[in-house]
Amino acid sequence: MELRQLKYFVKIAELLNFSDASKALFVTQSTLSQQIKQLEQELGTQLFQRSSHRVGLTEAGSELLPLARATLHEASLCVEKISDLNSLLAGTLNIGVTYSFSPILTETLVTFMKTYPKVKLNILYKPMEELIDLLRRREIDFVLAFKPSLSDQEIESHILFQNSLCAVVGESHPLATFDRISLDMLQSYDLALPAKGLQARNAFDLVVSPTQYKFNVRIELNEVNILLKLIRLNSFVTVLAEATIHNETGVKAIPIDIPKNEMSGCIHTLKDTYRKRSMQEFLKMLSQSMAVRERQNAWI
Repeated sequence: MELRQLKYFVKIAELLNFSDASKALFVTQSTLSQQIKQLEQELGTQLFQRSSHRVGLTEAGSELLPLARATLHEASLCVEKISDLNSLLAGTLNIGVTYSFSPILTETLVTFMKTYPKVKLNILYKPMEELIDLLRRREIDFVLAFKPSLSDQEIESHILFQNSLCAVVGESHPLATFDRISLDMLQSYDLALPAKGLQARNAFDLVVSPTQYKFNVRIELNEVNILLKLIRLNSFVTVLAEATIHNETGVKAIPIDIPKNEMSGCIHTLKDTYRKRSMQEFLKMLSQSMAVRERQNAWI
């Protein structure tokens, strides 16, 4: 059994299509089929159910998939650990980021790439739930996101900075003159909200769901940049974490007067897992960045 064969197997299992997998792996489809056939012969079992219309995993294939992923991850870590021991920062750092966390990250990305040009950064923007799933599968090294309402036994969440849930409006909006606003006040305006499933929306829904408040939600979006453009151009109000508008112009964040109005910015990692040297350096830079120091609760 070769690592290459396991890599091929995992990609096919993810895409469930030999043609798409061969393109993603930059190998011919015949080579891919041959390697999988050799793997099946060595294991003495069929890994895929094939037909003219679809590909699916057999029971044996489903059992092998998490083991193959773990094996590939451990093999990758061998290279990373040796590089770390030799004090040669190299390799790849895979970072998962929620959309609303993005503004906090920019300064550190620029600094890190200048300081460590040999390290390749893969930045993946997705909702929190999808990122945590990728973290469990060891496809990313850590997640930058706000603290979820429910804890996870497999995940460590280190608070990087404290934040609050805010109403965000254009600078000329009537609410822009207030230091704090109530849910009663929000009822008087049209809302443009983050889509359900995004962290700021989850936090807002958690607060208002037990109440009798009625809000006029005109639009929901899962793209924060477009949401902020709407706020600048219209009289809409949105609800976001204050950190989301870091370095944004033409808008103002006003804390919402609700109990326990906190959205802690966190670094999420798998428990008892190896931390790459590049990851440690990146997180130190992030903790020392201006965007974080303004809100910081240091832990590194």
